[in-house]
Amino acid sequence: MRTTFIAKTAEIERKWYVVDAEGQTLGRLASQVAAVLKGKNKVIYTPHLDTGDYVIVVNADKISVTGKKLDGKLYRRHSAYTGGFKETTLRAMMDKKPEEVIRLAVKGMLPKNTLGKNMLKKLHVYAGSEHCHQAQQPEVLELKY
Repeated sequence: MRTTFIAKTAEIERKWYVVDAEGQTLGRLASQVAAVLKGKNKVIYTPHLDTGDYVIVVNADKISVTGKKLDGKLYRRHSAYTGGFKETTLRAMMDKKPEEVIRLAVKGMLPKNTLGKNMLKKLHVYAGSEHCHQAQQPEVLELKY
């Protein structure tokens, strides 16, 4: 009788990858980073387990977007108080917090539960080209599209 392979948490090996976001399109970058965080690039992928790897994204301030998204894309939030609704354009977010733009794009492509929250903790985004994870010996991840 054949059985379906299900990964066990003890046999999951996690690697560290570094991605250079310079000149990359935001959505294409985010979808491939989300796939690595989920573990879909591995043979042992199991949907109900976090089999993904750690991802470091550098040069987050040098990403590109197509069309009129710099002024048309809005980030909305509400503080739950009366009059607490705030909107920010992508251009303003890129000026203030470019790391948050990539983090929110990847967050939208992960599961909306505690599994997705744990996957998002493995994402490290930096605006510049320097990061503090040299001790983990990250490998360069080549994005394909």
